[in-house]
Amino acid sequence: MIGSIAAAYYAVTQPSVGGLEGLVSNPLVKDKLSLLPDFSDPAAVIAVLIVPLAVQWWSTWYPGSEPGGGGYLAQRMLAARNERQAMAATLWFNIAHYAVRPWPWILVALASLIVYPELSDLQARLPYVDPSIIRHDLAYPAMLLFVPHGLLGLVVASLAAAYMSTISTHLNWGASYVVDDVYRRFLRPDASESHYVNVGRAVTIGLMAFAALVALWLDHAMQAFQILLQIGAGTGLIFLLRWYWWRINAWAEIAAMLISFLLAAYLHLGHTRLGFAPIDPAVALVAGVAVTTLSWLAVTFLTPPTDPAVLQSFYDRIRPAPAGWRHAVDTRGGEAADEDIAASFLAWFLGCVAVYAALFATGYLLYGRTEIGLICGVIAVISAYALKQVIPRLGFWTA
Repeated sequence: MIGSIAAAYYAVTQPSVGGLEGLVSNPLVKDKLSLLPDFSDPAAVIAVLIVPLAVQWWSTWYPGSEPGGGGYLAQRMLAARNERQAMAATLWFNIAHYAVRPWPWILVALASLIVYPELSDLQARLPYVDPSIIRHDLAYPAMLLFVPHGLLGLVVASLAAAYMSTISTHLNWGASYVVDDVYRRFLRPDASESHYVNVGRAVTIGLMAFAALVALWLDHAMQAFQILLQIGAGTGLIFLLRWYWWRINAWAEIAAMLISFLLAAYLHLGHTRLGFAPIDPAVALVAGVAVTTLSWLAVTFLTPPTDPAVLQSFYDRIRPAPAGWRHAVDTRGGEAADEDIAASFLAWFLGCVAVYAALFATGYLLYGRTEIGLICGVIAVISAYALKQVIPRLGFWTA
């Protein structure tokens, strides 16, 4: 955060930018400040507003934003002392991640529109970079050249730390899948712990090498982002419903992940290797959600349900809402969970309002729109206070 804020400060204070006031009033930037897309452009409205609000948030898995939870955040939550601290840390993560962290990046991006209005300006600033890879995503490193040398080292270290954090998460996560869920379970169930550690190290190296090859194959960062979204398209709903519906089994989850991956690979390879016309990313996402969802639903009903003893053990340990479990397990004693589910949904709603109101408040204040920024800030404070009152009604918080 310190590194990104420092980069934003030196970007905004460039003479050609003229500070925050000069930034938001510059003709090159003014039409980029709206929080809503241009409604005269239906394609943009569908891609950046309708699909994310109506489809993407519940249907698509993305690292760090997994509907229904996932290993990306679970490995951090499981490292907490107890459930209360895990919840508090996750809440703070969402506030820092969504309400605070984006704005230094956004300010640098807006300033780069003034400093480097054309790609040719980027090429002139980065003469040692191959012209074939000069694209808009190089504006951020080009803006870092304005940071003084000593502080630049801190900024570079912060970027390296963020990169290593993400890489370590994925490598640990991937190695755990390969070793614990495949190798230990099916190939060598009786080996020593040191053997599994060594296998995990080898798998980590292999995953890193594979990731490097994939990175060389991609053309730009946006391509990686779209592929990740497409791979997760349609899996989000099953990750949500597995907590509320006993019938979802392992075969359904495996089918969802496999089908969404194969469909993403086909859609991507189709226009790069097979020759058919590129598909709009929003259309491809919705198509992926539809195909994957119908597929895993079919697999769910065509495969046998999970063993009742396993379902009962899961229910007794997790205590999900009894409504979706009464036909499969003994839900006696689950009345508290019935009460918790209403409080949980209210806490979810209040948390979303608090985080996004804080996000908009920060942006509007930076843009000089003080009145609406203060209104959003008040909404964020009220929502956060209400959330504080609701959270104690959740069973784990007082445990």
